[in-house]
Amino acid sequence: MDIVLHYADYYIFTPYVYPSSWPEQDTLRQLISLLVVTNLGATAIYFCFGTLSYYFIFDHALKNHPQYLPNQVQREIKYAMQSLPWISIPTVGLFFAEIRGYSKLYDNIEDSPYGWFGVVLSMISFLFFTDMCIYWIHRILHHRLIYKHLHKPHHIWKIPTPFASHAFHPVDGFLQSIPYHIYPFLFPLHKVVYLGLYIFVNIWTVSIHDGDYRVPRVLENVINGSAHHTDHHLYFDYNYGQYFTLWDRIGGSYKYPSGLEGKGPQDYLRILKTKGKLFDGASTDAHSSNKRAQKEE
Repeated sequence: MDIVLHYADYYIFTPYVYPSSWPEQDTLRQLISLLVVTNLGATAIYFCFGTLSYYFIFDHALKNHPQYLPNQVQREIKYAMQSLPWISIPTVGLFFAEIRGYSKLYDNIEDSPYGWFGVVLSMISFLFFTDMCIYWIHRILHHRLIYKHLHKPHHIWKIPTPFASHAFHPVDGFLQSIPYHIYPFLFPLHKVVYLGLYIFVNIWTVSIHDGDYRVPRVLENVINGSAHHTDHHLYFDYNYGQYFTLWDRIGGSYKYPSGLEGKGPQDYLRILKTKGKLFDGASTDAHSSNKRAQKEE
């Protein structure tokens, strides 16, 4: 994050925002700057990739599904915008520790223990490490004593859109982001690679909520894509993983996606359309779902 902060200082904060007497290395200034940059960055990524996904990838026919809520996109965005500022507060604490040199982030390839091989290896290990951690955090969040307090709001969206990707309770959202932030405190990682991976995981989070179930057949049982995650929203106890199906298989929570079996939400819509019940059924059930969601909120 110190790369982002450096450019923000150089082009914006130092010449235009802060007084020249306030040094860039001052603790309070860095915390304020990180808070601003983190919130603006998270919001930009959310709206940029969420909007692109919503208009160019998301199947808008899913809005006719009985479990799609009225005004759902607006509600997802509102919930995300209310949560992101709170999620950013503890996140800034971790970013602050990074720029103060407490992590194992490094600037140059020469600083990698194994050169370019080490850089590539760190990218792979980052994905597997965070996937493992998120699986267990996510599964714990589904425990009956915790679920209703933290994770339940995210499961209001039975048929999620890309804008549901960041619509979490703030504590839930931060807990599931912790693995991304603690990795560089445990393992060496190039700063630019870390920044790229941080953006990637946010894009991935959008992608598994986009309703696009296409994935190369050879990877259907390996990659935890949108089809897998849609079943998680619909059936609750399956597919907790983030990128891969490995830990769901180990933990006994893997479910082959109904959308790849011809039994997914789009298939259900086709059945309703064939029976001539799509409009009335969707309207009635959506109204009931909305009532339930309001009670849950």
